[in-house]
Amino acid sequence: MKALGASVSLGTGSLLAVTKTGRFRRRSLARPTVPGADAEAKIGLAMALAELAARLNCAEYKNWVKAGHSLLLLRAALQRFAGEQVHAFHRQLIARSSARLAPPSRQCSGRCSPRGKQFQPACSLCKEWKKEILNHHTQRNGDIHWGNCRPWLWPSNSWEFAKAYMPRGKADTPGPDKCDASALLNLFNFCDHFSNIDQKKIREVIKCRNELMHSSEMKVSSSWLKSFGNHIQNLLTEFQHVPEAQHACTRIEKLLSSDWAVHVPGEDQLDGLEDEMSQSQLSEIERELIKERLHEFRLLLEEQGKMSEENLNRIQMVKNFLKNNLDLQSSLQAEIQNLEDLGQEWDSQKESMKDTQEVSDEHKTDEGKSYNLK
Repeated sequence: MKALGASVSLGTGSLLAVTKTGRFRRRSLARPTVPGADAEAKIGLAMALAELAARLNCAEYKNWVKAGHSLLLLRAALQRFAGEQVHAFHRQLIARSSARLAPPSRQCSGRCSPRGKQFQPACSLCKEWKKEILNHHTQRNGDIHWGNCRPWLWPSNSWEFAKAYMPRGKADTPGPDKCDASALLNLFNFCDHFSNIDQKKIREVIKCRNELMHSSEMKVSSSWLKSFGNHIQNLLTEFQHVPEAQHACTRIEKLLSSDWAVHVPGEDQLDGLEDEMSQSQLSEIERELIKERLHEFRLLLEEQGKMSEENLNRIQMVKNFLKNNLDLQSSLQAEIQNLEDLGQEWDSQKESMKDTQEVSDEHKTDEGKSYNLK
């Protein structure tokens, strides 16, 4: 392992100097005379590494990524458990009430299509399944995102059944291996099959996750990160029978206490993390977190049909962040285009509101003139 305070050569005309606190300085050197595409690839790698290092020099942003990475580790640790539990619960329900929930002579024709939080089943089979879902919902009078589900698959697909307990936007999530942490945590919170898990601990991590994803600048303080670490470790104690969860507990503890450094291919690891963390792995974590954040903006617009000024400002901050970090921008073109689409929709909405207001003002003025004439 290289000692902190050493300079790591990028092999592309610059050095990243790692200080004793794990921070980075970039030192410019003469560009190497390597011909052709190979030189450009190395220069591109050096630029990406330098941009990553600059981002990690901001302690609050590094905290944000660490917390997000912890949620990714939590998700991975609980996916198998969630899938097995949902499958077993689904089989139990059918075994108890097969005549209602899986009659051999009845099936949905596919006409039962929910929309958002609204669902009025068109067939008796889906009506029975809707009743069963509500019977096991811990907040049956709250918002239920029926639009996540394809009801005609409820008798045969346990995960379609589970998605009724998840937040919006999970319609295209085919199984637990494709779920984010939010989906799994909400499943544990709203389905009473998981009532043996301390619900307060689940809600605390959900609250932390929402604060993280709603952070305008994608930054959190060290005190927030410490509190988050305590909450996530407390939750993992509920899964002592799940081997992946215990492994994740150790990894998250080391992750949150480490001072990340960029690993340069061909060099030793700098920061003593349990597992080697390369530049590409760190960047992939950043991309996944930003994608999740942008996906939430899209869902919010689709659900509400408009964007608040606060969320519009958040979107602009993400756009500015990506423009200033070309290594992330180049791999998030689709998400950037979605942002542009959001902006255009918002501009059209504001223009429409302005026109409506002008017409209303003109109408009020005309009414006033008519009144004065009398």
